[in-house]
Order: sequence, then C-alpha cells, then structure tokens
Amino acid sequence: MISFLNISPDSDFSLQNLPYGVFSTCSNPTRRVGVAIGEFILDLSVVASLFEGPELRHRQEVFKQPSLNQFMSLGRGAWSEARQRLQCLLGSNDATLRDDADLRARALVRQAEATMHLPANIGDYTDFYSSIHHATNVGIMFRGKENALMPNWKHLPVGYHGRASSVVVSGTPLHRPCGQTRPDDSKPPVFGPCKLLDFELEMAFFTGPGNTLGQPITMANVEDHIFGMVVMNDWSARDIQKWEYVPLGPFLGKNFGTSISPWVVPMDALKPFMVDNFTQDPPVLPYLKHDDKYNIDITLEVAIKPEARAEAVRVCRSNFRHMYWTMKQQLVHHSVTGCNIRPGDLLASGTISGPTEDSFGSMLELSWKGTRTVDLGEGQTRKFLQDGDEVVMTGYCQGEGYRVGFGSCTGKILPAIAH
Repeated sequence: MISFLNISPDSDFSLQNLPYGVFSTCSNPTRRVGVAIGEFILDLSVVASLFEGPELRHRQEVFKQPSLNQFMSLGRGAWSEARQRLQCLLGSNDATLRDDADLRARALVRQAEATMHLPANIGDYTDFYSSIHHATNVGIMFRGKENALMPNWKHLPVGYHGRASSVVVSGTPLHRPCGQTRPDDSKPPVFGPCKLLDFELEMAFFTGPGNTLGQPITMANVEDHIFGMVVMNDWSARDIQKWEYVPLGPFLGKNFGTSISPWVVPMDALKPFMVDNFTQDPPVLPYLKHDDKYNIDITLEVAIKPEARAEAVRVCRSNFRHMYWTMKQQLVHHSVTGCNIRPGDLLASGTISGPTEDSFGSMLELSWKGTRTVDLGEGQTRKFLQDGDEVVMTGYCQGEGYRVGFGSCTGKILPAIAH
C-alpha cells in the first residue's frame, strides 16, 4: 500500500494509519475534521462529497462538523467505508486527488500550519487502573509487598469517573495546582501549591455508538462501540491526592488537567498489532471473558524537557501490551449496570508501567516515592516535576517499512496561580 505523497518510513502518519482529528488554520479558523497523512492533513470538509458509499452518501455532513462525535456515532460500517475510501483517495493508483492540482491545493494542509483541537466533545471521562505492574508498585509503596494488590483488583477492572471539562489537547500548558496537603501527619493540613506533581503515561479510547440506559454492552458487541485511541497524560498531584483520596478516591489531585494527543487512531489501523492478552489468574467472571486478542503492541515513551533546554530527555519506555485488563473488559464492566455510554466518551487505561524500572510510567515509580532521583543530564535531576518542565509522550506501532503512530502528547507546567 503506497501513497502518491512522499511519506517517510518513520512518519507516524502512514497510509496504513489515517487517524482522525479536528483542526483549524489562520486562513480558515473554522474547526473541521481532517485525517493525518505524512506531513499533511487531508481536509475532509473539502472532499466530503467524494464519500459516496452506501453508509456515507447521505451522511457527508459528518465531515463538516467541529468535532468527531457525529462520525463516531455512525458505527463500524461507516468507519470501515470511510477508511477504505481514504486509502483509495490517498493511494498511488487513484487519480482523483493525485492528478487534480487545484483539489490538492484546497484539500491538503501542512500540519505545521494547522492548530489542533480536541477531537471530540467529551461528555464523560472514566479512568481505569489496569496495569498490574503499576498497581503492584504503588501498592508496595503504600501497603507493603504482601498487600500490594487490593482483593478486588484481579476480579474487575478498577476505575473512577474523572473530570471531562479539564481534558485538554496536546500543547495546552497547565498551572501547578493548589490544594490541601498534610506533609506532617502530626500537624493539621496546609494549603498551597502541589509539591509532588507527576505525569501518568496512559492511553485512552473514544467510544462510538451508545447504548440505551439499562441495556449493558456485552462482550458479543463491545467492539462495535470502540472507535479509536489516543495517548494520554493524566497529570497527578500526588500530595493533594494522598490527603484527600480516602474514602472516595481521587478528586482535586486529578481534576486540574488531563492531556491527550490530537489524532485518534482507528481500531482498524491497530488490528495488525494485536497480541495475546495478559494471562488473568484467577479466571474472570463469565461476563468479562473473551478469548480473542485485544491487547496491542504499542511502543510508548516519555521524555522531560526542562525549561531552557533544547532537547527533551527520555525517562520511560513502556508498552501498551503490559495491560492486565483489555479495553473490551473495561467497557463491558463500565456498562454492566446498564450505564449508558455516549459517542465521544473517553475511557483511559490508567498508568502503563512495564516490569522493568525504565518502563515505569510515572515519576512516583521512577523516583520510588521520592527516595531516588531521575537523571536528566547536564547536572539536572528530578524526583517530581518542576515549573517549566515540558512532558512529551509518544506512541507508535512498528510495521514492516511503516509506522502507525499517535503523534505527540505534550504539556508544560506553569507556576501555580497565587491565592
């Protein structure tokens, strides 16, 4: 499969990928749907009339919306038809775009000239806790090795409802949060800026068609409801979280900001990279059981760029394949009560840590609760994030001569706002 565009083998945005996003430009500030291809964005609002298949010929307006929600709601038939048409239009054998200089000039926008926006209007956001290595590490730190995992952890995908309003697109800076902490257990709590600010390496998926309230999504049809994936940084204020989280879980320690990459990679692009699921012992209850492969070989990296430094320094290299619970299990469990999912909801993996120290997906683990330093070179070290630090997360699947990548998920920490 070859595009008529010149695409580097190292580009995240191959013809095998074709992720969806929402963008605008200085010359046209209207937010619209696009697809990343090499260094370009194909503006789907310009070529909407070319989607003439049975699923999309009467729904071409979905490509002229300021978000992906309407397209997400159409389901797998429309998603598959759109992908096939896009691969044809951008392939080397189709003349529609290749030989029409005027259409190419209107439809192809350089990514460097575009501003990216959130890909969807996110109605609800749920964060899971599905990496066994991360859960074990955190449990050892706070409860000891013998009680690292809570009794329920291997029986259900633990999660909590997050704050959708503070999910931001990559590149959005965030202020260091303020809140209550209790650094000395013998004294009352104090108010002030977070001192233990952290990143969390995660991935997340957007949902497609919803279910009716009261009607659970089952393992038989769950794949119909998973649209595509992004890289996520679920920023964490560890000291605020430690003081507040008993008995109801995270609140202010997590609600000040969550960053996601702007391009949503469709599940069809990730299918060639499916690998065996993590062995689950003890066996899960029947409603959570599935035998098909739904874990994915996605290389993930985190780098930190201190202020005034030219280059970011890698501090973590992990992989999505380390997840204990699959996305299918997460969504089925989420809806087993009859909870209704809506198009554009966001469900996150939880911190993704691997079995080795260099694959730990948070500073909490990399510094082991602040007991050791992380070397950034040039005489700089970190235990947790400092003001001015920019965190850069990337992810990609490696094919033969091509990549299916997610682009980057970045965010810079600004000083706390004075109270």
